[in-house]
Amino acid sequence: MRALFLTLTLLAGAHGPSLAADAVNGETLAKRWCSSCRLVSEDQRKGTDLVPSFASIAARPGFDEDKIATFLLDPHPKMETMALSRIEARNIAAYIAEQRRR
Repeated sequence: MRALFLTLTLLAGAHGPSLAADAVNGETLAKRWCSSCRLVSEDQRKGTDLVPSFASIAARPGFDEDKIATFLLDPHPKMETMALSRIEARNIAAYIAEQRRR
């Protein structure tokens, strides 16, 4: 019984960190998918002011990282070919959330 408990504890611990969103990967994805229309980072020079920047999205009252991740799973009208996995959407949402802290 003790061995079973130890095994389950180790397995749960091994998967815990992998469930966390990866903002670094989110930055890479955002630069690939989003930077043609949005300012996704402070060092970006090209974009448009017709859509909010990631920093302004993150600064909105009531910003919710989970809601952004869910929103990103639906294709944008001008980006119908963008199909993100749940993990990729969570990673981009984590990156957007980091923009609030900068």
